[in-house]
Amino acid sequence: MRPTLALAALLALAPLLPARAQEAAAAESAPAAPALPAITVSSVTPQTLTDRIIASGLISAVEEVQVAPLVEGQPLDRLLVDVGDMVAEGQVLAVLSKSTLELQKTEAVASLAAARSTIAQAEAQKVEAEAAAAEAARVVDRTTKLRASGTAPQATWDTANANAIAANARVMVATQGLESARAQLALAEARLENVDLMLNRTEVKSPVAGRIVARNAKIGAIATAAGQPMFVITRDAALELRADVAEIDLLRLAPGQTAHLRAVGMTEALTGTVRLVEPAIDPVTRLGRARISVEAGDTLRTGMFVEAEIIAAERDGLAVPVTAIGASPEGSTVMRVKDGVVERVTVKTGIRDGGLVEITEGLTAGDTVVTKAGAFVRTGDRINPVPAATN
Repeated sequence: MRPTLALAALLALAPLLPARAQEAAAAESAPAAPALPAITVSSVTPQTLTDRIIASGLISAVEEVQVAPLVEGQPLDRLLVDVGDMVAEGQVLAVLSKSTLELQKTEAVASLAAARSTIAQAEAQKVEAEAAAAEAARVVDRTTKLRASGTAPQATWDTANANAIAANARVMVATQGLESARAQLALAEARLENVDLMLNRTEVKSPVAGRIVARNAKIGAIATAAGQPMFVITRDAALELRADVAEIDLLRLAPGQTAHLRAVGMTEALTGTVRLVEPAIDPVTRLGRARISVEAGDTLRTGMFVEAEIIAAERDGLAVPVTAIGASPEGSTVMRVKDGVVERVTVKTGIRDGGLVEITEGLTAGDTVVTKAGAFVRTGDRINPVPAATN
C-alpha cells in the first residue's frame, strides 16, 4: 500500500519540475546589480574643543637682583646667608670689617673738635679787631676836630687815619678767618657723617625679599663693586618659563592664558599663566617667546628644561575628524553624505584639537561626512556608508 502512495506523489509533482528548473537557470543567467562602494563616514557632533599650543624652554627668574657692597676696600668679616636661603628686605647678608673706618671716625671726631676750637679763636680775633677798629675811628674823629681848630698838626691826623684803615683791614681778615673756620667745621662734620654712613654700610643688606641663588662673597676678600656681585637674589623667589613658540602660533597667544607645565621627573603637571609675549622673534630660528609665570615652590629650579601646553582657547562646537577636511580653491571642504549620495560642501574651520577640527560654518549637527577626504568619491556618487569606529 505505501509504495503505491509514493509512486502517486511522484507522478503528481512531475509536471512542476521542468518549470522550477527553468526559473533557476534564468536567475543564474540574469546580470547581477552593481555593488556600492563601502566608504567610512563620520557624524558631525557637538564637542568641547581645546586649542593647545605646545612650547618648551628653560626656567628663569622673573627678576634677579645683584647685591654689591656700598663700601669698598674693606675685608669681608662675616657671611650670614647661603645659597638657597630665603631673605627678607633689609636683612643683613654679610658684614665687612669696621676697624679701619672706626679709626677714621676717631680722626674725624678730633678734626671736628679742632674746627670748633678754631672757630672760637676766630670769633675772638674778630671781636678784638672790631674793637680796635672802633677805637681807631674815634681817634680819627677827635683828630679831625683838633685839626679843624688848629691844635693838631696834619701829620697826627694822617697817622690816626692810617691806623683806622689798618684796623678795618684787620676786621676784614678776622671775618674771613671766621668764615674759613666755619667752612672747616662744616667739612669736619661732613667727614664724620660720611664715616658714620660708611660704618652703617659695612652691613650688606638685601634690597628685596627673595631667595639667594648665587653667593660669590668669600671671608677675607676685599669688598669691591667691580667684578662679580656678592650675592644674586631672585626677587620674591618668583620663577617663569621662557618658552620658545613657533611663529605660526604667536598670534594666538595672549597674557592671562593658562598653561600646563611638565619637567623631567615630575609626576604631576604644574599650572602657570602667560605673563607676557615678547614683541620680537629670533630672526634666525623664527621662534617667538612667551613668559609663563608659575608657582613652583621647591619643584622647579632655574635652568630646568620644561615643556608647556598653553590653552589658547576652549569652547563647545561642531567637530569632524581632521582627515575629513579637504582643500579646494574655494577653501576647506568636506564630502557630505545624504541619502547615500555624496556632495562637496565648503566649510569654515576653527579650533583643531587632536584628531578633531571645529566646523564653524557649512554643516549642522547630525550631518554625515566622508571620514577621509582622500577617498575616491565625487559629487553625485552613491556609496554604502559605513560608520567609523569610535574609541
